[in-house]
Amino acid sequence: MFIQTESTPNPATLKFLPGQTVLEMGTADFPSADAAAKSPLANRVFAVEGVTGVFFGTDFVTVTKADTVEWDHIKPAILGAIMEHYQSGAPVIEGEQAASGHAEHTGEDGEIVNQIKELLDTRVRPAVAQDGGDITFHGFDRGVVYLHMQGACAGCPSSTLTLKMGIENLLRHYIPEVVEVRPVAA
Repeated sequence: MFIQTESTPNPATLKFLPGQTVLEMGTADFPSADAAAKSPLANRVFAVEGVTGVFFGTDFVTVTKADTVEWDHIKPAILGAIMEHYQSGAPVIEGEQAASGHAEHTGEDGEIVNQIKELLDTRVRPAVAQDGGDITFHGFDRGVVYLHMQGACAGCPSSTLTLKMGIENLLRHYIPEVVEVRPVAA
């Protein structure tokens, strides 16, 4: 098994591409070792000292490290943990699959919310997935869109710029009712 790695805009995060499916659909975010209880793969990666976050996409694993450790010191152990997992035959996540967050929104802003979600799915999510992250919709209230950045995008130095200059401008261009985009914590 050959696992490729890619850097991300976040220097504390590295994207690992195992060359096979990680999740069939959706994403899964594990901001701590405690959150990884149902994931044998995330547990193996968190066992590497210095790992502070794990995120799964359809074909990648994004790992965030503590500032006190260097990639050169922990990357081989992370590669080994991912390889061991796939050789073990254990599931990536036990029980339920990851959430895709695609519930239909109804109510007075329903059409606007559905347009926002469509633009996020078609224009924004593929771009942030390239960087090893994801973005989820959390709400729309009085012209303000609330989004949550995950994986490499969470805590990335350029995430505020991405939200404000990229996503906000895109949404305002296509949906005049959108006046601002704000980040939310999980």
